Amino acid sequence: MPVEGLPPLETTAREIRKEVIRMTYAAGSGHPGGSLSVTDLLTVLLFHEMKLDPARPGWPERDRLVLSKGHAAPALYAALALRGFLAREELLTLCTLGSRLQGHVDRQKLPGIDASTGAPGQGVGIAVGMALDARLARRSNRVYAILGDGECQSGLTWEALMAAGHYRLSNLVVILDRNGLETDGPTEAIMGIEPIAEKFRSFRCHTIEIDGHDFGQILDALAEARRTADRPTAIVARTVKGKGISFMEAEASTHDRPPTQAEAEKALAELGGSLAGVVR
Repeated sequence: MPVEGLPPLETTAREIRKEVIRMTYAAGSGHPGGSLSVTDLLTVLLFHEMKLDPARPGWPERDRLVLSKGHAAPALYAALALRGFLAREELLTLCTLGSRLQGHVDRQKLPGIDASTGAPGQGVGIAVGMALDARLARRSNRVYAILGDGECQSGLTWEALMAAGHYRLSNLVVILDRNGLETDGPTEAIMGIEPIAEKFRSFRCHTIEIDGHDFGQILDALAEARRTADRPTAIVARTVKGKGISFMEAEASTHDRPPTQAEAEKALAELGGSLAGVVR
């Protein structure tokens, strides 16, 4: 359910996108494209769906989030800041020496991070272990894993999903950020993964296909996942790399290239923000 006292989801997502641009520009590093494509999904999870308490980041009964596509760290850091896990000012320390905010998420450095990720396919296995642990301990935790479509070219992903289906982990929701692009170009040109929804179904996941930028569809899919009591849920969220910034949308180059000053200023102008106070 929505967290009382917080802005609407659309407003929060726009603020997260502003911070992604500001952070990656200031750092001269990071992965803006995939951070922007996953922003709306993270917004719904952290500001509506998940059971969290920023004052108690280690609360045993909290829901867990595994950002399997760990390079989308800027979006998660920004969401955690807006949710109250860290000061917003700290976001501009991204990828600096000694910062808690490194290029891939690290659970040992920052409260609110449940798993250190980065290697493709790694996070889904961690999420399966968390979901199985919650069941064995008879806790009500739910576990959410967000993976990139490039990870679906990795065997680790499917080994983990095989276990999830076998153990009928209904407390696990795997969300695919299906933006169609990876480091070197379109996924379907590099190593095709379609028909991806059918693959999830064949691994005994209740599978839902949605527009990953439509808040209503995201909310409905997560509600359906809660009603699914006999298997894990996979949500195939069709998204756009660089979403929210006209000249970055559907551009593979945004995967791991931070914006220039001119690009950052143009992007922030579209979002209603500025580079004020940001030093590179």
